Amino acid sequence: MSDAPGQPPAKPRQPPAKTGRSPVADRRTPAPGPARGPARPARGGRRAALRAVAVLAALLVVTTAAGVWVYRDLQGNIRSADVDNKVGDDRPPNTSPGSKNILVVGSDSRAGANAEYGRGLTTMQSDTLMVLHLAANREWATVVSFPRDSWVRVPACDRGDGSTSGPHHAKINEAFAIGGTTGEVAGAAACAIKTVEQNTGLRIDHFMSVDFQGFKGMVNALDGMEVCPEAAIRDEKARLDIPAGCQTVRDEDALGYVRARYGVGDGSDLGRIGRQQEFMRALADRAQEKLTSPGAMYGLLESATKSLTTDKALAGIQPLYGLASRLKAIPPGRLTFVTVPNYPRSMDVPSDTANVVWRYPETADLFTALARDREVREESVAAAGEDPLYASAIRVRVLNGTGTPGLAGEVARSLRLAGFTVTGTGNAPAAAARTSVTHPAGLARQARALASRLPGTTVSQSADAPEGLVTLTVGNGFDGMP
Repeated sequence: MSDAPGQPPAKPRQPPAKTGRSPVADRRTPAPGPARGPARPARGGRRAALRAVAVLAALLVVTTAAGVWVYRDLQGNIRSADVDNKVGDDRPPNTSPGSKNILVVGSDSRAGANAEYGRGLTTMQSDTLMVLHLAANREWATVVSFPRDSWVRVPACDRGDGSTSGPHHAKINEAFAIGGTTGEVAGAAACAIKTVEQNTGLRIDHFMSVDFQGFKGMVNALDGMEVCPEAAIRDEKARLDIPAGCQTVRDEDALGYVRARYGVGDGSDLGRIGRQQEFMRALADRAQEKLTSPGAMYGLLESATKSLTTDKALAGIQPLYGLASRLKAIPPGRLTFVTVPNYPRSMDVPSDTANVVWRYPETADLFTALARDREVREESVAAAGEDPLYASAIRVRVLNGTGTPGLAGEVARSLRLAGFTVTGTGNAPAAAARTSVTHPAGLARQARALASRLPGTTVSQSADAPEGLVTLTVGNGFDGMP
């Protein structure tokens, strides 16, 4: 990162007394159904998250205290990838200098030792996708989780084999696969960064990618993790078959537990996000218990660093220590975890029961706040899931206020693809300098939901607006929908 982390302290923290059963056993959170809105953080999540970053900092301290040879060994494990030339120039502006947005990817790579986890799939997959926003004043941070079933626009990306993909709509995790066609992390990360940037408006400063094998190694270094499923879990895709009740999992079972989706709960990706968060909190607690065990600590760090790929600026023990130190210093209650507000796409497209779409204007409000470095509260994002406004419930008339023939029809097709109900198209009575949305009384929320999908669009109420409709007038400079 651009602000150097400084030297770590000389001695690691002492571990607390063991507390018995793992948080995975004690704080299981029911998986939310797709129609219930975004997953909410489990109780105690803020405390557990703070413990997690404290453990990371302590582990890095152990590395430096163990000796130069250990430091150099682990330092050499961390791989870097140069994405600057692959992301391109069409990027959001940096509207909050000093803040940092870090894209974190759980890489479901199918290369090498991971080949057994799926045949016939694109070489690289992203199983987990998050953005960590670190405020410019370093006094708060927000972690945003993206359901991998999010239906978004994936921009054109370099596949790394001499070909370029065309822009299209797909699950958000497909971006990592497209850029990683040849197995190169830099290409996979670049396409993921472009997709996240163009759908959120956030400028991504750094990225981190961790693959499957490193996760298994970390769990094994800690002698496994205890889980207590209430019912047996059998998920062929996750290669998991475990009985109900408390048990210690390691190797493929540990990996399968956090990857399982179809054999547990309601089968949603939102449920898996909650289960992954709980498991990682338990992993952090377990690591804290092992701080006085050099063998366990070295095994944990070796597995983590061998599976880690970052951009060049983060590729080192010192930069990662600096990041952990800053997160550790954030006051309690100001490190928040949220999920992008969403609802099942089947509410707009009944035939699509496999994906979710982001809710507007709540999603736009979330990312606008972060782009401007304004603190986000978990409660506000959670409240956004209580009264969903489906795109299909918004009736839109599209008018062309430019001299470009056929533009209204083109925009109408994009709106229909996004789930809106378009009732008709036409030409505006006069040329429009900018794109606007007008609405009759009672449809302000619907108008704002539409306008929030089109950056720079104004909203106003009009006494002449047709009853029951919002009117989109496409003006000069219209850049299209993300």
